[in-house]
Amino acid sequence: MRVAVISDVHANLRALEAVLAAIDDEHLDAVWCLGDTVGYGPRPNECCTSVRERAALCLVGNHDLVALGDIAVGDFNDEAAAAALWTRDELSADSQSFLRGLEPAARVEGAELYHASARDPVWEYLLSEDAVRATFDLTTAPLVLVGHSHVALAVNARGDELDGGLAPGGTEVELDGRWVLNPGSTGQPRDGDPRAAWLLLDLEQRRASFRRVAYPVKETQAELRAAGLPPGLAARLAFGE
Repeated sequence: MRVAVISDVHANLRALEAVLAAIDDEHLDAVWCLGDTVGYGPRPNECCTSVRERAALCLVGNHDLVALGDIAVGDFNDEAAAAALWTRDELSADSQSFLRGLEPAARVEGAELYHASARDPVWEYLLSEDAVRATFDLTTAPLVLVGHSHVALAVNARGDELDGGLAPGGTEVELDGRWVLNPGSTGQPRDGDPRAAWLLLDLEQRRASFRRVAYPVKETQAELRAAGLPPGLAARLAFGE
């Protein structure tokens, strides 16, 4: 089985369209989404529709939950809070229904999926050794998939030793032993590469390939400005930060 893993679309329809086109070129068996379909970006309803139609499995993320009113806006910084309130007003009934039907964690044969981490599926960033170890300790599957940090990662556990780290576009790993993988963010990368991120998993060949796709960033920036969203959200897209 060959699977595309996406995460943190954040209502960036242009980035999502570019990634889905790349996925179509690969003729894969399924798409999995690790959450945060909305938040920050200007096209929440269109992204919900696309993810609902294309993803065989989808998680809910913290930005999805705050847009639904299930998390307090006060838990977010000013830009994220402003975007969350805007998104809350924009979400259609269909989008709300879709997001409310999702959970922040899931399990499939051979893999465990979390929006954030095994220790805290909604909030914890896997950006420290302690956090990664905790997720390995709390899971048993050979493959653990996480999102949330917007940073593509590949970390391997061999006994008590951890190996790996950042996984820029073009990184390929053999899935021997146990791995934690983060595909990076489709809609708002924060690893210095502004291209939309996704992950190709070949579960039969036990390989993972980290992919990046260029998309029309300026179009998303124009949509953000037209929506009256905080200008910093548009500026950061050009730099992947």
